[in-house]
Amino acid sequence: MTATRPSEADPDGEFSVLAQGLRKWYGPGGKPPGAGGAGADGTSGGGGRDSEDGGKGGKGRKSGRTGRFALDGLDLAVPRGTVFGLLGPNGAGKTTAVRILTTLVRPDGGSARVGGHDVRREPRAVRRRIGLTGQHAAVDEILSARQNLEMFGRLFHLGAARARRRADELLEHFALTEAADKQPQGFSGGMRRRLDLAASMILAPEVLFLDEPTTGLDPRGRSEVWESVRSLAAAGTTVLLTTHYLDEADKLSDRIAVIDRGRTIREDTPEGLKRAVGGARIEVRAAAPEDVPAVVRAVARVAADGAEPRTGAEVPLVHAPVRDGVAALTEVAAQLRAEGVTVEDIGVRRPTLDEVFLRLTGAPAEEPGAAPPPDPDADGSTRSPEGAAV
Repeated sequence: MTATRPSEADPDGEFSVLAQGLRKWYGPGGKPPGAGGAGADGTSGGGGRDSEDGGKGGKGRKSGRTGRFALDGLDLAVPRGTVFGLLGPNGAGKTTAVRILTTLVRPDGGSARVGGHDVRREPRAVRRRIGLTGQHAAVDEILSARQNLEMFGRLFHLGAARARRRADELLEHFALTEAADKQPQGFSGGMRRRLDLAASMILAPEVLFLDEPTTGLDPRGRSEVWESVRSLAAAGTTVLLTTHYLDEADKLSDRIAVIDRGRTIREDTPEGLKRAVGGARIEVRAAAPEDVPAVVRAVARVAADGAEPRTGAEVPLVHAPVRDGVAALTEVAAQLRAEGVTVEDIGVRRPTLDEVFLRLTGAPAEEPGAAPPPDPDADGSTRSPEGAAV
């Protein structure tokens, strides 16, 4: 990863994004209770109602007024050159957090620095150091891919020659050279999103914010975007990713923060989060109900810390936590074979981020009835820098 100059608030240069105690109120007057003419820290509240986080007008905690804190003391520390996942149920504060960190909304309390600059006091400096790609691609359908990138380059005051050079560099980096002179209206979803990512990288930002970047894409399109994100992080770009797809967060993120009700409730690596809800467990599905007692005995011998094997909703399924999944699997299979017991399925299962999410928030990651798209690894854009359209 490329070295980055340390910032004032981060003398060791460890973090690209630092947020402490961020608060944002959505309610009457746009100000939190008791704030008078200013925000909780003396800043102006401002900002409209957030489509995701502020759309529910429940009664605000710690107040008798109608409204709510979309953020209520959010802390974040995003290491430089990493992919940092931000997860939370609908209304948890993800979109509000991104809007504050990208200077689109002012906080009512707390502080945040992005790229070494304060989002409230130095918004223009922050915008010069960030890129933002949303759920929906915002490229011009009539212009070619090359013309789109040159247009953004000119909007960012690169000059005609430099904008052309930067467009060519990005077309090559995002594997769009062959489609450079074609209109995006004929692109696949993955190609459109890659063009969108390319546009957000015109100024080679230190931090790239991705808000639900693969929503609506098919498995191939998701895979293309994933590869692009990985390549950006490998080159030293810090990526802050919000997503409802937990497999996406698991595969892309170096660290993940789970937020709920406007606060960070847990932060760790994906593996660290999964370990926190339990280790591996062995699962054996007996071929017949009468074989369950033998399966229970075999599983009991390998269960961690003397845990009693349990049967699942389907009686022939027996499971128990184990310390060494491979050794447990080998021993149980050998014992059942020796007893002549036939099984339909046997394996070791490890916790998933879905289980972590449910345990921490008490809610599933998806809206009821919304199935996540297939995992491609298993077989909308807004601009931020200097005066660009949002």
